[in-house]
Amino acid sequence: MEIEGTKSSVTIGKELEIRRTLSESHLFSSAFIVVKNTDEKGNFTGFTLHGAGWGHGVGLCQIGAAVMAAKGYTYREILEHYYPHTTLGRFY
Repeated sequence: MEIEGTKSSVTIGKELEIRRTLSESHLFSSAFIVVKNTDEKGNFTGFTLHGAGWGHGVGLCQIGAAVMAAKGYTYREILEHYYPHTTLGRFY
């Protein structure tokens, strides 16, 4: 991600660094769409970042899953948390 300003610019290359830069507490994913905002006269007013998913856009937060695992949740409990009303099964 490259951020250019009038006084300087910065390039942030790693996913975790992007998340830490954009959020003091917790940004679920670095997958987002940037929209440039303007007023009714077309003057720039800022940017809006629209989230594009957790865990590569499929609904699973990797950090959240890791914390759940560290707290003793099983993989089945973690998957049920992120994907309710689904079924695990063998296909081989």
